[in-house]
Amino acid sequence: MTNFEKWDKEFRTQNLYAFNHNEKALLYLKVRAVCRSKQIKQFVNDNNIVLKSTKIGEQFAELYSLMEKIPNSMAILDTYLFNRNNEWYHTMGVDEEKLKSDLRKITNYEWGGDQENSLDQYLVRRYIKTISDFDILKSKADAIAANAWKFVQTSWYNNWTSYLIESIFKKHKRVLSAVGEIKSVDFFIDNNPIDLKVTYFPEAYLQSKLKEKLGNKEITWLKHQAKSFNIIPDKNLSDSEQYYFLKEELENHGHSAVVTNLISIRKQVVKEAQNEPETLMKWLYENQSPRLFGAENRLFIILIDSTNMNQSWKMKRAFSLIEPQINAYLDTFNSESLKKIDFTFNKKGYESLSDIIFVIKG
Repeated sequence: MTNFEKWDKEFRTQNLYAFNHNEKALLYLKVRAVCRSKQIKQFVNDNNIVLKSTKIGEQFAELYSLMEKIPNSMAILDTYLFNRNNEWYHTMGVDEEKLKSDLRKITNYEWGGDQENSLDQYLVRRYIKTISDFDILKSKADAIAANAWKFVQTSWYNNWTSYLIESIFKKHKRVLSAVGEIKSVDFFIDNNPIDLKVTYFPEAYLQSKLKEKLGNKEITWLKHQAKSFNIIPDKNLSDSEQYYFLKEELENHGHSAVVTNLISIRKQVVKEAQNEPETLMKWLYENQSPRLFGAENRLFIILIDSTNMNQSWKMKRAFSLIEPQINAYLDTFNSESLKKIDFTFNKKGYESLSDIIFVIKG
């Protein structure tokens, strides 16, 4: 088995931990980063390399074999990648300042589908397979269009805030972009392959920790507190609606100390996650979507509005808060920054390197 075949197999079987601290494996990833049609043509032309193969897949294997034999191959690849950081977005002509301004116009964060963000399945389940009368279906056209717009708007917001956050990394001198858009690698920090995940403090994790502290589910605890002051929950509300209803009623009846205490306990959960991030990292790996599963090195940016976590989505455009923390992290990045995480997914064990940058408001 050639080195290329070995690392190609490891990559395809999600054994990505094997790629850490291994020169041959790193070479595989960096060659892979230039093996898209446009990039590979640029790279071989820039470096006077002649490939016999004409198909991209075959060129990848051939280029890797050639680069193995060149003494300064890593430096050549690094120069190419560094010179093309953010290349794809530059060719699109993205006006970052206008984009930042446009992102502030988004006032609602609603998917218009279900919690899995699957609009097509939601529409099939809600309309296509449940309504047999075409006239009734037609009467739902405005609702369907509204759902589609919510999905598109929120997806647009997520896409471009993610781009701007990722571009902060790629502008730093210690970061090399994986310009060929490698699956599982967005960029390299000091030769560490990194997949960036920008997210919010996970609600399920928060609720599990609150249950440990409160002795019951948060909403159940809040209902008990409200009932002790003769405040009756509204049975017609969902749990999330009930939560805000009870908080407001407690405050309106002069019992804001209950709400203050609950907010304090929530902040305590966040603080404990900051102090022991490995526990949260493991949880994030083990509770990821099966459809998007990955065992790659992950750097999580977790955005938290600690006074109102439901509004944390707005922090994804809070670049004045995010950028200094990213740069400070990169400036002080060292061999101990990424922590080894052992986790299980679908009864199979995996190893990864990971870290979290917490960006907290309030």
